Amino acid sequence: MADPKSYRPNDIPALPGVYRFFDAQDRVIYVGKALSLKSRLSSYFQNNLPEKTHRMVHEAVRVDWTIVDTEVGALALEFSWIKQYNPTYNVQFRDDKSYPYLAISIKDEFPRVFITRKHKRADIKYFGPFTHSWALRNTFEVVLKVFPVRSCTDSNFEKARKSGRQCLLGDIGKCAAPCVGWVSGPEHKTLAQGLISFMQAGQGDVIPTLKKEMESASSQEEFERAAKIRDQIFSMERTLESSDASLSDSLSADVIALHREGAHTAGSYFSIRGGSIKGSRSWLVDQKAAIEGSDEMTALFSSIYGDAQNIDLPSEIVVSELPKDVEVLQEWLSSIKGSKVDVKIAQRGEKAELLNTVKRNAQYALIQFVNKRSNDSAISGQALVEIQEALGLAKPPLRIECFDISNISGTSVVASMVVFEDGVPKKSEYRRFIIDTTTAWDDTRAIAQVITRRLKRLLDERLVDPAEVHESGGRRNKFAYPPQLIIVDGGQPQVAAAYRAMQELGLAEIPLAGLAKRLEEVWIPKNSNPLILSRSSEGLYLLQRVRDEAHRFAITFHRSRRSKVMLESVLDGIEQLGEVRRSALLAKFGSVSAMKKASKESIAQIPGIGAKTAELIYAQLHTESAIMFDAQTGEILPLD
Repeated sequence: MADPKSYRPNDIPALPGVYRFFDAQDRVIYVGKALSLKSRLSSYFQNNLPEKTHRMVHEAVRVDWTIVDTEVGALALEFSWIKQYNPTYNVQFRDDKSYPYLAISIKDEFPRVFITRKHKRADIKYFGPFTHSWALRNTFEVVLKVFPVRSCTDSNFEKARKSGRQCLLGDIGKCAAPCVGWVSGPEHKTLAQGLISFMQAGQGDVIPTLKKEMESASSQEEFERAAKIRDQIFSMERTLESSDASLSDSLSADVIALHREGAHTAGSYFSIRGGSIKGSRSWLVDQKAAIEGSDEMTALFSSIYGDAQNIDLPSEIVVSELPKDVEVLQEWLSSIKGSKVDVKIAQRGEKAELLNTVKRNAQYALIQFVNKRSNDSAISGQALVEIQEALGLAKPPLRIECFDISNISGTSVVASMVVFEDGVPKKSEYRRFIIDTTTAWDDTRAIAQVITRRLKRLLDERLVDPAEVHESGGRRNKFAYPPQLIIVDGGQPQVAAAYRAMQELGLAEIPLAGLAKRLEEVWIPKNSNPLILSRSSEGLYLLQRVRDEAHRFAITFHRSRRSKVMLESVLDGIEQLGEVRRSALLAKFGSVSAMKKASKESIAQIPGIGAKTAELIYAQLHTESAIMFDAQTGEILPLD
């Protein structure tokens, strides 16, 4: 590790520019831009730097900079260098997939249309990327019927020109066969330009034009040509059916959204042209070494528009949150497009609805990433080792049990226990507990109660002779397996309550930790200060997954339990209702508030209820003395 003082530069200019930090192997490890290089670079050589920034400046051995005229120029150069050097400490959105594009070689004498996963050449027009290659291939097949631009390779094209024989695509109408002179060069370029216009404008501009051509051909009694145009319109409309039909034809914009969960972030992007979704893609942020305070939205812009010269830029970019350098980004994108580009957040209307759709895509991309990682034994093993080292355990905790309490104002208090083995959920061993609140109740006492009940079962199972279980052909109770780590959802008070319960049972040797939601601090018994794991730690991420799963399981049980209790409370005055009928009502309506909105007729349709009983239920639900609850939130609802 180098001492930053050894390479701290002097006479840094107070001008806008871009700077690079290099390591001992002369690799660029960080790229940044600044309105004042002197001010920004000086900040890296101060004391008390954040963790990752401190690590970066000590790993670096030198820093250089390039002065530019404007902040826009600095932004463009920063994006270019991040693409070129792939620096370790920059936030970068990555994807393990390469997405396909529809490409047209517009500079060729006879332009060619093809599908590619590369998009770097300046002489080629790209559309996409497309999430699903099969969807792009279906579009490709239809587009060739409408715009029969050549799609063969250059070698096959030259071969056909020499032989004077067109290929199969020409015979079946998917190529205008310029190789054998069926169309001239200018005519073929007109076809290619029509394809580009279709991909850029969508249904709004191209289809009405074709319809006018069809009517003109028909009025001139060119019925064969009119029929061909009619088929083209039909094929084009089928192609556009894959886009969201609810989008207006005038909508042309890029929509970008971020979704964050724990230490991970995903970003998604939709390209909308003429009311049609022309391309979509999702990325995952790689921020294990990213410098603190980095702007993820700006980094996502770099991933999308880093090669902006090859991208069909819209006049409007809708985002879920504004980048820090939004004015500079707008100016840079506008200079590339040659006209104004607005970056803004949609507040209402179809753009806001579309933004929510893109957010959901980012969320699902993150879910897929999480599921993939959770099934990766190498990553799970790394997480368990990190937990072992952080908590000072003798071995990795192969069996983790986590407990969570769920209640609203002390009503229907329940607890959950989830089990992870080898870093993977073992749902067959999940357990639910109803907390006894007859004595004084609070969250810490509930934790102590559920820990006591679980560990008493462990002690009881230890008294069972394994030989007897084997002889009877039975299997050991699932509570017989001791946890190698117990996690409670909460901070120091919850951990202290759980530890007291474990001491009373003589099981204080079982490792225990608590995970507090506010700052994701890890608390351990008899320690007044929490452990702070790195936000990019696989160990912390596994602890978060375990805690969140326990919370989900507890909430699900609490809602069903609360709905049943409230239903029984409201319907206690109806003698005709027994357990079976009440269960049928709960299964049908799910909550008292939903039942209150139902008509007498719909209540009477429940098996075993009938018209007379439905009348009693309806009257009870709408009496002035009835107290109504929202079963999802526990809120007391006003009576109508």
